[in-house]
This record gives sequence, structure tokens and C-alpha cells, in this order.
Amino acid sequence: MQRGAGILLHISSLPGASQTGDFGDSAYRFVDFLIEGGFRYWQILPITPTQSNGSPYDSISTFAGNPAFICFKQLAAENLADNTLCEMPLNHPQRWSTLADYFTSNANTELQNQYQNFIQEQSYWLNDYAHFQLLKQRFEQQAWTCWPEKYRDKRYIPETPEDESTMDTYRIQQFLFFRQWRKLKNHANKHGIQLIGDLPIFVAHDSADCWAHRPLFQLHADGQTKTVSGVPPDYFSAQGQRWGNPCFDWPQHQKENFNWWLQRMTHQLGLFDLLRIDHFRGFEAYWEIDSKENTALNGQWVKAPGEKLFQHLMKIGKNKNASALPIIAEDLGVITPEVEALRDQFGFPGMKILQFAFDSDSQNPYLPHNHCINSVVYTGTHDNNTTRGWESELSPELHAHIRNYFGADDEAMVDILLRATLASVADLAIVPFQDILRLGADRRMNTPGTSLGNWNFRFDWSEVNNGLCKKLHQLNRLYGRC
Repeated sequence: MQRGAGILLHISSLPGASQTGDFGDSAYRFVDFLIEGGFRYWQILPITPTQSNGSPYDSISTFAGNPAFICFKQLAAENLADNTLCEMPLNHPQRWSTLADYFTSNANTELQNQYQNFIQEQSYWLNDYAHFQLLKQRFEQQAWTCWPEKYRDKRYIPETPEDESTMDTYRIQQFLFFRQWRKLKNHANKHGIQLIGDLPIFVAHDSADCWAHRPLFQLHADGQTKTVSGVPPDYFSAQGQRWGNPCFDWPQHQKENFNWWLQRMTHQLGLFDLLRIDHFRGFEAYWEIDSKENTALNGQWVKAPGEKLFQHLMKIGKNKNASALPIIAEDLGVITPEVEALRDQFGFPGMKILQFAFDSDSQNPYLPHNHCINSVVYTGTHDNNTTRGWESELSPELHAHIRNYFGADDEAMVDILLRATLASVADLAIVPFQDILRLGADRRMNTPGTSLGNWNFRFDWSEVNNGLCKKLHQLNRLYGRC
């Protein structure tokens, strides 16, 4: 991993006329911002479809792309959409079927051939996804466990032309998503910017993955969960967090030689240059909660076959002539020596969060003097408050202690942590864009353990000062990151 710095900003947070950020002009303008600021990395959250809560960590597919990120302005410029489509709301019932019809009528032979190649290459997940979406649409978005038995058990095969047309709509949607994504990634890579993705360890219960691969999850015969995942009480929540994702049936994964994981990781590593794995500690042991429990308090740690899994996944790296997988281990929370050993066995860099550094003694692993080269340092993550918001919650004593640690009396706290992040010996330094813009707590991305008011952050280009790129470039050059 080349020493460098990056910015954490999700696609949804980009400005624009659409209801959410997309792969349009602002995405390319942000790449320009990264280049001018001396950055080498752009980290984003999962780009899979979101459900009603808007969380990118709660998706109906671990393989599909979020269609809300498709830029219709780009499609119109290629005569693949008309202005009427561009003006339709994201949730308009006819938006995607109209787009599919328009694509079928207007795509040239080369594009049609690319589409056919796409659906063949991605058939291992795409057909299940299109089938699942067909049934979700038929049953008014009810969870698959509420469908009639023959649909719930995947015994219904689409037969009518209308069914096939609906499934083609979702296939075309995914083709256009990944086409625009690869165009953006190629542009970024061409200009020296690497993209860091994010992979949640667990998948949603109401997802195409769980519906199509029921034996891989701890489910009852009717499809309901036996056990669900979460974490015990920690920094973010005194009650712990009951995520509700079904726990894996790891023995079944082993029987199948981790084939589903191989497909999943190969797919993700084909989309990104590096991949952050969320909740890495769950590969050593995970917090298992009986599905009847309403909180995470009464769970238990259960061992997972992480070593065997990653030995299997190393095949992906060997196929790419790489000695190691380009993975960042999100090793936050309850981390034991066994988790650290698993991380270090495969050479994965862990994460250092400066906002966590000052609540104990000088041995705190997040303090800059305890950082190691093979790691990634952050001011905070998408789950943290912004640094300005975090500072507002500090006691006067802790505030003074932090300033004393850095020998900084007058400098703004957000600038102190920005400088410390870039100065760290850690190979990679990542700063949330909210901290680059010095934004307050009202602009944080997510508050763990809460369900309302999250994932809505968007910035405006008017918030980006003219001299900001020059200042950032100077800092990145000063600390050997560009």
C-alpha cells in the first residue's frame, strides 16, 4: 500500500440536482478536488441498493449496485434516456421500465453486445437479483418470508413475457449502473486516484442473497431467523447493537468450499482498488443473539472459521499475481489478541481512530506515537461525530490534555487532528470530508444505535473555499503523502 492520503465521502453525499448524489458531474469534480489537494485515495461506503432506512449497510443485495446513483443526465447525453426520464422522481413507478424500453430501442449494436456479455458474466448473482426484485414488486415490497410458500422457497420460475420483461428491467438497470461506475473508476485511476470500497460482513435477512442461498444462513424451515448478529455494549451503545442480520451457517460455507464468499470477494475486488471489510472481528468470533431477544445484551461470542476462509480467499490474490489481498480490516470494538493475530497473519492493515485516542493512558493504541506503518489512520469514520461535533462534547480537562499532547494552544482542534492524521507513520491517512470542511455535529453521517436522521449528509460546492486545495496539497507534501 503506497503511502498517501484520502477522503471519506459517500456517493450519496455529492451535490447535484438529483435527490441523492450520483455518478454525474460532481463525482468527476470531486476527483479533480482530490488531485489538486494531493490525495491518492477516495473511500466510499457500500454502493449496494439501500432499503427504506437509507443505510448502505442494509441492502437487498451484496452484489447489485444502487440504481439511485445512475446519472440520467449522462444517459441522455448518450441518447439512452430522454429529458422526461431525467425529471422523474427516483421512486416514480414507471421510471425504470421506461428506461429499459428506451435502452432496448436506442442502444447501438456495440452497447447491446456489451449488455449481453454483462448478463452472462454476472449471471451467478444477477438472475437471482432480478427474480427477487420481480417478486418484491409483485408482493408490494413485503419481506420474502411473507410471500406464499412456492415463491418463498424459490420454486416459482418466471414464465410470462411480463415477468421476463420486468426481470430485464432490473438487468438493464444493473448494466447501466456498473457501466457508469467503471467509467468513473477508470477516470479516477487514470489520474492517480485509487478507490476504496466497503464490504459489510453480514447481509440483510430480506435480501436476494439470503432468499437464494438459505442453507448458508441460520434460518428456520419457514425462513425466519434462528440467530441474528450484533455487538455487545461498546463506545457507541450502552445496550449494544442488535443488527438483525442472520448469522452465517459457517459449517455449510465450509462444505461448499466458501464458494459464495469467493464470488462475493471477487466481485467486490473487481470494483475497487482496496476494500475495507466492516466488522472484521466477526471472522474470528461473532456476537450471536437469539432472534427472540429484543436487545444485544444476552448474546454470546461464537467462533468463526476466519483463518480457513482467508486462506481460501487468497486464491483471488494469486489469480491477480498479488502476494496479498488489498483489504483493510475494520478492527474496532471488542478486539482480542486472537482477532489481531488473524489480521496480522494475512498482513491486513488495521484502523486507528484519533477520536478514540485520548480516553485512557499513554498505551492507547490509537495515540499517534503508538501507530504502526501497516495501518490506516482516521480522524473519525462515518459512525463518528464530526471532529467539531466531537470537540464540543469534550470535558475541559480532556480538551486541555489533547492540546498539551500535540503542543498546540491556539490551533483549531479539527486542524490539529487533520495534521496529526496526515503526519502519522501509518501508510494511509483518511479524513471524512466533513472534517476537511470543518463542519459541525449537524452534518455527521450516522449515529450508531439510532434509526432516524442518518445517511442524509450532502455538501455543497459553495462550502469549498478557494484556497482549500492548496492548503491540503501543502500538508500532504509536507508529510510525504503526495
